[in-house]
Amino acid sequence: MSELRRRLLRILDDVKTKRFLVVGDLYLDRYIFGEPTRISREAPVLVLEERQIAHRPGGGAAPGLALVALGATVQQAGVIGDDPEGALLRQLLVEQAVGVDSIVVDPTRPTTVKTRIVATGPYNVLPQQLVRVDRQVRRTLRQTEEEQLVSAIARAAPHVDAIVLSDYRSGVLTSRVIATALASGKLTAVDSQGRLDAFRQATVIKCNRAEAERFLERSLAERAERVRTLPVLWRELACEVLVVTLGGDGAALVTAEGYREFPPPAVRTVFDVTGAGDTVLAVLAGALACAATPIEALALAQLAASIVIGKFGNAQATTEELRSALERDDLVELPESER
Repeated sequence: MSELRRRLLRILDDVKTKRFLVVGDLYLDRYIFGEPTRISREAPVLVLEERQIAHRPGGGAAPGLALVALGATVQQAGVIGDDPEGALLRQLLVEQAVGVDSIVVDPTRPTTVKTRIVATGPYNVLPQQLVRVDRQVRRTLRQTEEEQLVSAIARAAPHVDAIVLSDYRSGVLTSRVIATALASGKLTAVDSQGRLDAFRQATVIKCNRAEAERFLERSLAERAERVRTLPVLWRELACEVLVVTLGGDGAALVTAEGYREFPPPAVRTVFDVTGAGDTVLAVLAGALACAATPIEALALAQLAASIVIGKFGNAQATTEELRSALERDDLVELPESER
């Protein structure tokens, strides 16, 4: 067994001893599964006969679930509505061992629900999502709920090892909420959804290539452009670690040690990319909280993401799955710095 794999296995053991506060836009993911029976006479669309309805926590709850899957202790902060969907979301989090004392209820704001219509049945080897319908309010938090959320973060922060900020741009991560998290003195890991400048001086800032391109207003398709531009962005954001996921090209890492690109790890099945970004964010935070180097943290995060995209829906990679992947030596060769 290589030294890197031994270190990553140690990190997996250490994550179980850590505590995290996850702050983000909370969604309830609803899945309506149906079996295709015919083409509708009303329009050229499939008619599904409903077989099952399932619910999962989504949005800013996903990184917390990813950390719980690794055995960590997680407190969730965010805002839900005073409605049945909000009550169900809270219940689902409790059932998955996520603390909910830092969740704020806003009676004027419905809980965000993302409903996915999914075809199943004997002719579908794997479930196939046909359409998604979102019920969502994106307005910024009212002062009352913002004050409650800021207070909840301030109370929880001294008792955790790291804070994870998951921004789905639904109005919860206001400038004051972000400032409270960053002022905590804790390791802060952020999925910025392209709103990079709102999180300056966070410990870790993570986005995907499309989000970075929109922010920079230039293409990052060419490696040479990434090598030239992303270190400049890292300095501008004043973060310790900048991670830009590159889809099939892997991921870019920028730290004080320089610029590196990680090719993607071995992937046996690509089924559903939902949750891959949340997994990368969570595992980065988890590993860095255990004193992993940024290189080790991203290597483990990429490996976890390769497991998640082989599952349906907003799924997680477990400690056991990561251990098995490490035993198979699914890690890629770590790149040298290109500073």
